[in-house]
Amino acid sequence: MGMRAAETARPAETASPAEAGPVRPKRDREATRRRILAAARDLFGEHGYADVTVRMIAGAAEANTALVNRYFGSKAALFGEVLSGESALRAVIAGDPDGLARRLAEHYVRHLDQRETTVVTRMIDRSSGDPEVRQIMLTYLEEVIVQPIAAQLDGPDARARALLASALIMGGGPIRRLLGVHALEDADPADLADRLTAMFTAALTPGGGVQPGM
Repeated sequence: MGMRAAETARPAETASPAEAGPVRPKRDREATRRRILAAARDLFGEHGYADVTVRMIAGAAEANTALVNRYFGSKAALFGEVLSGESALRAVIAGDPDGLARRLAEHYVRHLDQRETTVVTRMIDRSSGDPEVRQIMLTYLEEVIVQPIAAQLDGPDARARALLASALIMGGGPIRRLLGVHALEDADPADLADRLTAMFTAALTPGGGVQPGM
């Protein structure tokens, strides 16, 4: 009777950690995720999207392919996350709406001063011919640039105006790389920023910012 009562009161046994499988601490998971992103960034920037495999990324990150897929779902999703995470445009767009045109202009000028291409530029240059990357770039353009800019704008046709400003941002890169940064190295950065501010202001203002009779 006493033995039976003791058995009844005894808490149910739970599986040992070994039986339940290893539980990775949260900090370890975050560190692994950062390693995967860093490895993917470097490999995509060096080789381009098509020539990089999940196995290559996993090896460089000292992880396994199942872990890469578990954290990111696919190579395409990983490319998109690297692209989004490396972009400085989120911080440039955020802030006072009245200063948006100037911030975009100064961001453009800062990139003119760079003698070496950024990770994002290398990733895009070496991957743009891949059909899968086109959809990733459309998502990046929409989520990182167009929607955040449109959210800053008042008045009609906010999305159309955001798209026009986005065309200035994204279209300038290929032209700069075609001509080379030396084509504008003698220009005064302050003057360039002023001119670009006027261009972005015209793109973002309802009606194009053009006054009647001009």
